[in-house]
Amino acid sequence: MMKHLVLAAALAGIFSTAALADDRYATRPPVVLSPDLTAPWINQLGGTVRPVVYQRPVVQRQQRGLFQRRVLRQAPQAAPQTVSAIKPGIPSIRNPIEPQFLPQMVDYDTKENPGTIVIDTNNRFLYLVMEGGKARRYGVGVGKPGFEWAGVHKITRKTEWPDWTPPSEMISREAAKGHYLPARMDGGPENPLGARAMYLGSTLYRIHGTNAPWSIGSAVSSGCIRLRNEDVVDLYDRVNVGTRVIVM
Repeated sequence: MMKHLVLAAALAGIFSTAALADDRYATRPPVVLSPDLTAPWINQLGGTVRPVVYQRPVVQRQQRGLFQRRVLRQAPQAAPQTVSAIKPGIPSIRNPIEPQFLPQMVDYDTKENPGTIVIDTNNRFLYLVMEGGKARRYGVGVGKPGFEWAGVHKITRKTEWPDWTPPSEMISREAAKGHYLPARMDGGPENPLGARAMYLGSTLYRIHGTNAPWSIGSAVSSGCIRLRNEDVVDLYDRVNVGTRVIVM
């Protein structure tokens, strides 16, 4: 008799617990999901609870790297508008340059006529002679040791976003160092001649832009005179074919 009573009590307890469970989940609160799809997958029970939104972490990147990726995505034909939009004379955070190599108006005593270009390779300056004893001065990169030269020429040709065909001597010289140059490179932001080129006489020398603006103020070229792209665009627009160029 006692065993029957114990079994009956156990069964009653089970049915009672099941009834309570059914009652507990009869009306469930709504499930609220975080609106931020990048957040961890979290369910929050209860309509009065505010969903948790996790902020996406901010990753700091080098400014110069971001700039290069943006520019390199552009087609070469779109690049001149990009470069022309940069105002000459304003330092670039992406490519810091010493202040004396930024374009500026200076006093300049010379017998050369206004419009003449005078390049002081020792001090790394290019002067565009102006009226009234003034000149517009730009910082330049010049020929490395063994590639210095001096002379007087005229600008015989002007080109926007020039192609580059390295001379065979340069290709052989660089190959000996383990640097392999292309036989030809189309104009564009990666091209070593940069945004503009002004050809000097019948020589292989040019006044041109660069894809390495940090080299301005240094002796690093194979004899050409290089300027920052924003500066060579400014100079290009100020001079014509036939302009006298003095390199000293």
